[in-house]
Amino acid sequence: MKEIDWKRKLTSRKFWLAIVELVTGLMLAFKVDAGTVEVIGGVIMSAAAVVAYTIGEGLADAANGTNNFGENKAV
Repeated sequence: MKEIDWKRKLTSRKFWLAIVELVTGLMLAFKVDAGTVEVIGGVIMSAAAVVAYTIGEGLADAANGTNNFGENKAV
């Protein structure tokens, strides 16, 4: 069986939009107030942006050989 590439999934906008659609669809099915649904969808997308940025920067730093402070790693 194929292994899931979580780094790629967590940085995918399509993945996060699918999560938002699932959550908002469930909330609407349970008759949650539309304003609450909108706020929670926005919170999920904001959190997704932070996660994607953090993972993306970590991968870029690893590829460039720098640490968290932009300094070159000792070889």
